[in-house]
Amino acid sequence: MHRRRRTALVLTAVIAAAAPALTACGNEAHPGAAAVVGGQRITVAQLQSRVNEVRTAQRSAVQNQAQYERAIATTGGLTRETLYGMVFDQVVHRAAQDAGVTVTRKDIQDMRAGLAQQAGGAKALEATWLAQYGVPPKRLDENLRLQVEGRKLAAKLGTDTTQPAFWKALSNASKELHVDLNPRYGTWDVTKSSRVDAKTPWVREVTAAGTQQSA
Repeated sequence: MHRRRRTALVLTAVIAAAAPALTACGNEAHPGAAAVVGGQRITVAQLQSRVNEVRTAQRSAVQNQAQYERAIATTGGLTRETLYGMVFDQVVHRAAQDAGVTVTRKDIQDMRAGLAQQAGGAKALEATWLAQYGVPPKRLDENLRLQVEGRKLAAKLGTDTTQPAFWKALSNASKELHVDLNPRYGTWDVTKSSRVDAKTPWVREVTAAGTQQSA
């Protein structure tokens, strides 16, 4: 990664093994819920709908069944990773709110333009986010909002996304939201989660061409 360019957070799947734990999930039973975050249920049906969005986008992006099957094979943990992403989105958003961070439509557009330039165009960007991070085109702006929130949060804290101060803010937000996963999808403990899906880091840095260079 070029040190002189700004970076965009990609917070889409499970966190890297080296990152500190946010919090452990409780073992309460929540029939029909994949998770409970901030007192609100993420239902199993909602989770499956999000997974289906990715699978539909993957099927549309390939030429034949063999390619589709290869895409499925490389995203075998999609349901679990999708749930982690749905929960983590809310954790980052809460932490950003707590820090007084706001995101404008222009922020998202600017990031999208920079990443599209780097990827080789808007369609190429959509294909990259789908293939690498499991984000379908219809969710791209939603995901980029998360990227901006994460980057602005780190800046507001005077740190970056690799440092304890950033993760402490997320840990606090996670505790405030009382994150509780259905045990069938694991526990809300970063170390344990990444041990299962260590090949898909939750936080990844990508260079955003076209954005301003950092000092």
